[in-house]
Amino acid sequence: MLVEMVIDGTDVPEDGTADDAAGVLLLRVADGDRAAFAELYDMLTARVFGLILRVLVNRSQSEEVLQEVFLEVWQSAARFAPNKGQGRTWILTIAHRRAVDRVRASQASADRDVRAGLRDIGIPHDSVAEQAELGIAGEQAVSALGALPEAQREALVLAYFGGYSQSEISALVGSPLGTIKTRMRDGLTRLRNEMGVTA
Repeated sequence: MLVEMVIDGTDVPEDGTADDAAGVLLLRVADGDRAAFAELYDMLTARVFGLILRVLVNRSQSEEVLQEVFLEVWQSAARFAPNKGQGRTWILTIAHRRAVDRVRASQASADRDVRAGLRDIGIPHDSVAEQAELGIAGEQAVSALGALPEAQREALVLAYFGGYSQSEISALVGSPLGTIKTRMRDGLTRLRNEMGVTA
């Protein structure tokens, strides 16, 4: 019988208990420990880069965002709160946020180019209405996510924003894989209902 599972090179006991090695390193980084930062970088860079690349697709932009993420980790490690979550999750959240920001910036630039082109050829364009619709949809999603029970929200956030697989989530939160699958299925169903989406 397996005694441990390996997730991204980290041994995780089957009972789901796991030391937060990244969290321990983050606390040392907050004190200015460069060796801890190098160790943290080596431990997580492949995982962080993979998440960013999935969002951005473009390799060179992903490399730039990876640098920005670890610069932010170095500068803001003191804001990491071990009682609120694991270090790896905190860093992956920063990475996802940075990648999404880069997508939004690229999209805004493309939108400006389209509006300039439409203005040049005289086709009316209602960007205010489009922005309002996007803002409302975003607020609905945040509100719907906030209405979920904590266990369902945690599973969905780890999967969709943290980039974790269901098996990894199971090990991280210490719940059986079947329970994680149920939480995610029920959470997604509830999100659809909250947002009024019909299948």
